[in-house]
Amino acid sequence: MLTPLLAVGLLVAAFVGFNIGGSSTGVAFGPAVGSGTVRKTAAAALMTGFALLGGWTVGRNVIDTLGGEIVPASEFTLAASVIILFFVGSALLISNLFGVPASTSMTAVGAIAGLGLASNSLQWAVMGRIVSWWLVAPVLAFWVCAVIGRYLYPYLDAWFGLDEATGLKAIATRTLVVGIGCYMAFSAGASNVANAVAPLVGSGALSVNAGVLLAGGAIGVGAFTIARRTLDTVGNDLTDLPLLAALIVEVVSASLITFLSQIGIPASLAVSATMCVVGLGWGRATRTTRLSDAAQAMRGDEPIADGASGVTLSPDYAGEQGGGGGGDPVPPIGDEDPDELGGTDLFDPAATGRVIVLWVATPTLSAVTSFVVFSVAP
Repeated sequence: MLTPLLAVGLLVAAFVGFNIGGSSTGVAFGPAVGSGTVRKTAAAALMTGFALLGGWTVGRNVIDTLGGEIVPASEFTLAASVIILFFVGSALLISNLFGVPASTSMTAVGAIAGLGLASNSLQWAVMGRIVSWWLVAPVLAFWVCAVIGRYLYPYLDAWFGLDEATGLKAIATRTLVVGIGCYMAFSAGASNVANAVAPLVGSGALSVNAGVLLAGGAIGVGAFTIARRTLDTVGNDLTDLPLLAALIVEVVSASLITFLSQIGIPASLAVSATMCVVGLGWGRATRTTRLSDAAQAMRGDEPIADGASGVTLSPDYAGEQGGGGGGDPVPPIGDEDPDELGGTDLFDPAATGRVIVLWVATPTLSAVTSFVVFSVAP
């Protein structure tokens, strides 16, 4: 029976899904639309289908975690579920006001944890596992992309030459760009569908199947409407990513979030993607310095010139290392031009810091406020 309170809950859940679709579509298909590979309407259709697929398959594990493992499902009265969804929707509003993608997953966990603390039903072992992965996942995303940026990126760029591809190579490039966007959409659905409907599923007001369909439909509406603007502005303050870099960020972050969703951990795709951006940019910037030179500098020794060490770099060395892509030769680590690889040209530290502060602040505020609300009105 559709009661007024349930109707409010469904509307708030749809609002959350709508905003998820608006923000995630730009992250998933920004490179594809920006490169002219697909149109915005096609991107929205692909986002809808693959996000629903991610929610229908892997996303069920995250729904189980949010809807009955952090606190027992019996704690999710319909009123409590609506309040928790209100907190998640408020986080989306705050993120929009500040122009930063706050983590809806972290905010949802914070609101549920506040309920658990107020009712003395919080499952600390589950919370500990979730928070542990919250700490590990961004660090892992950073270092994987840092290694790629320092050791592999210029060679991948030389091999693939995505920005100058023609003929069959151009077709393969477009297929790759669209395929990675679909993978990103799948990951977004797997991690975010639960944020919109898990409390209602936990309360018994919705079945899992109905919840996934509701969230998937709302994500689709967001993809076809407000996502059109985010598709134009993706990659704004944090970095000006070339196509290859964007694809690397998408593959690494989507793989990490899909893995976490598979094991039932609600985690932020935006957090992982941004740490991938920062890691890739930092790794690229460190190509101006060899590890041996850095170690000598830390000891206070003078760096050894190439000739003095008895090793002479062949003029063809970079070209031999650059692969068969036909692009410009890749200079070895230590010979990169610092003016071309400045860290602030690859990511904005101030913008990144603002993002990290808000990621910490929004779930913390959600947990504290939820605790106060459920303590005063149990």
